[in-house]
Amino acid sequence: MGSQMDGAERVGDFERKEMKRPLKYIVLFLLIIIPFSQNQAQNRQRFDGGMMVHTGYLHGDLTALNHKAEGMTFGLGGVLRYHLGNHFRLGGEGYVSTLKQMHNGSYIRTSWGGLLADVYWQFGRWQPYAGVTIGGGKASSLLMFEGSADDWEAEPDAFLHNESFFFVNPNIGVEFALTEAVHLTLKVDRLIPVSNIEMPKGVRCYLGFVFAH
Repeated sequence: MGSQMDGAERVGDFERKEMKRPLKYIVLFLLIIIPFSQNQAQNRQRFDGGMMVHTGYLHGDLTALNHKAEGMTFGLGGVLRYHLGNHFRLGGEGYVSTLKQMHNGSYIRTSWGGLLADVYWQFGRWQPYAGVTIGGGKASSLLMFEGSADDWEAEPDAFLHNESFFFVNPNIGVEFALTEAVHLTLKVDRLIPVSNIEMPKGVRCYLGFVFAH
């Protein structure tokens, strides 16, 4: 059991490193796009992209472990879209969201990404929109019913589980133009798995900046 838990701890460390890797690419993307968005010469926007933080209350039963998962999740991610005409955008988005459990280092982490399509309308500086994302993701759970991740002791009652899924993710939101190139965005969505998977579900709320070019 001790060797299995040492392996689980190494897997957990690996997952945390992997979670940070896409964030580096998002930061690099923002560093590239901001100068272009600030110096744009055309009034008509063709691309936009940005980063958002999110939170929300999730809940769900993990029947295999007789565990009710619930609480506030927190995460980070980004979006990149190409404008087709005056009301339609096509692109992609991806996020990582972590729901902590039992106050001992346990967590349920969900990462997902896919193809995004939405429609939007312009009312002065306000730009409401609605869309849907279709894609895939992975739910990673590390649950310790005894002990804590803060020590170096082998935990006798811990479970590590990874499972992939497909999803549909409808969303609605609104952007406010701080400048022609920089928009503040607020949206809500609900990740709906279409495959047979047990995972906490609920509405997430996102807040971030979008840079248009």
